Amino acid sequence: MSDHALAGGVRAKPTGWWGMALFVATEATLFGTIFGTYFYLRFQDPAWPPRGVPEPEIVVPLVLALVLAATSVPIHGAVRSARAGRVSRARWLLVLAVVVQVGYFAMQTSQIEDDLARFTPQGSAYGSIYFTMLGAHQAHVVVGLLLELWLLAKLVRGLNRYRLVALRSTAFYWHFVNVLALLVVAVQLSARA
Repeated sequence: MSDHALAGGVRAKPTGWWGMALFVATEATLFGTIFGTYFYLRFQDPAWPPRGVPEPEIVVPLVLALVLAATSVPIHGAVRSARAGRVSRARWLLVLAVVVQVGYFAMQTSQIEDDLARFTPQGSAYGSIYFTMLGAHQAHVVVGLLLELWLLAKLVRGLNRYRLVALRSTAFYWHFVNVLALLVVAVQLSARA
């Protein structure tokens, strides 16, 4: 269940992990573009957010992002447990992460709906990039949840090398999504500055 050993004792990452790393790199590029667009538009418009659009809230988005980021702890614990052969513990840690992440998704969806009641993507460049950024992040949360649910279904049948690589790759993806949540909130709250 360990990585392939290469000459000289160097360990190589499995191909599945590298596939996820490339996927994460493309998604990081996507968000780099979204963040770049946000700041380009912000510096072109002296009123950001525009008149009639309320400034973003601070407390709820920040707490939600921190709660989501905290799910990296049980996910990392699940990987460590699986590596040690404690499959049941790995499953429970993964279930804990999923429950918190589903709660995050529900609360964030409610926040987006509240924002949509106050302003729309069609109303201004701010609204357009704001909802694009939040929507893209929510889509990444959904993908992560689907990966975890698929993985939990596979882990019911036990652990093998393939499933361990899938767990490590899914953990890598979630660490990315969690860091991304913090960046999205930082960009979102930058409108208050």
